[in-house]
Amino acid sequence: MSYNNSKEIMLADNAFIVTETDSKGKILFANEEFCQVAEYKQEELIGQHHNLVRHPDMPKDAFKELWETVKVGKVWNGYVKNITKNGNFYWVFATVYPFINESGEQCFISCRRKPPREKIVEIEKHYQTLSRV
Repeated sequence: MSYNNSKEIMLADNAFIVTETDSKGKILFANEEFCQVAEYKQEELIGQHHNLVRHPDMPKDAFKELWETVKVGKVWNGYVKNITKNGNFYWVFATVYPFINESGEQCFISCRRKPPREKIVEIEKHYQTLSRV
């Protein structure tokens, strides 16, 4: 897929995107706003690995830090560039919360909102110095 013609999807100022994943990153829940922004139907997302929306520009080290943080029960915050089903992209400020579900399994809730434009510019420069996925 070529990303040269992709366009940025801007989140609404009050956007609140939520997903729940299991310990392996498989999507268990996706709210309607996530489905709309990512350009997927909910049934296309449930059961898929969350890296389905990982943009190739995202550095491997960003996700390594995320997983190392949440696997030990800590909350992770960071900026993420995602790709939509149609090859467009969008930026989010994500907060990932680990929790134990009713079956005793570790799961994760990710809540995302619109990041400030100046932070995107700053984080893009930083991510260019890190290794890619």
